[in-house]
Amino acid sequence: MKNSQSGERVLKYSASTRALHWAHALAFLALAVTGAFLYFAPVSFLARESWSRMIHRGAAIVFVAAPLVYVLAHWRQSWESVREALTWTSEDLGWLAAAPAYYFLGDESSMPPQDHINTGQKMWYLILLISGAVFIVTGIIMWAFKETLPSAVFQWSVFVHDIYFVVVSSMFFVHIYLSALHPLMRQHGGAFSSMISGTISANYARTHHEKWYRRVLAQTPTGRPERESAAARQALPKES
Repeated sequence: MKNSQSGERVLKYSASTRALHWAHALAFLALAVTGAFLYFAPVSFLARESWSRMIHRGAAIVFVAAPLVYVLAHWRQSWESVREALTWTSEDLGWLAAAPAYYFLGDESSMPPQDHINTGQKMWYLILLISGAVFIVTGIIMWAFKETLPSAVFQWSVFVHDIYFVVVSSMFFVHIYLSALHPLMRQHGGAFSSMISGTISANYARTHHEKWYRRVLAQTPTGRPERESAAARQALPKES
């Protein structure tokens, strides 16, 4: 499909949502880099100095605090986002079936209509929820209870922490590729640019988030999207 010729834009992510996204992403990158110092021999010497540990712990605080602050400030939107990620229908199964042809062959003819977030984003959301809880629990054990808990508990915490680090890091790079580097995303200027400007093109909204886009149009008096329109803001999960 071609880019929208009209230049119409639709607001998809609020400023607070974008701020949370980048704070969490940057904190995770800092955690991943400083954590990797322990496992790659060429750079393991960097882990011997206290500064890398301080950065790791500081990033961990941001990693935990950023979503907590967001939830407290926007509890209703947070709950609706979790509910959307946990709500799966036959269209999500259809997305999974059509995804290989879409991402490898560029064929989206079998893609079912998607809502504000698609099935792939739901999966990533669930990975973040589960892994975030695991990182918090195991990280607290490793940080504060190394000397008080049985050594077996500490070692298991390290093992689980490391396993989740490998899994989430792998999915993190998949997320970057599919949202910013995949040819279809570069063509449509979709997911990555929306986390900078907050908006997506009307064409991208129509072809990739049709169910949500129809609600935007239904709430727009002219029946046409307007840049950062009130209708688009209303179609977002409500902030409280």
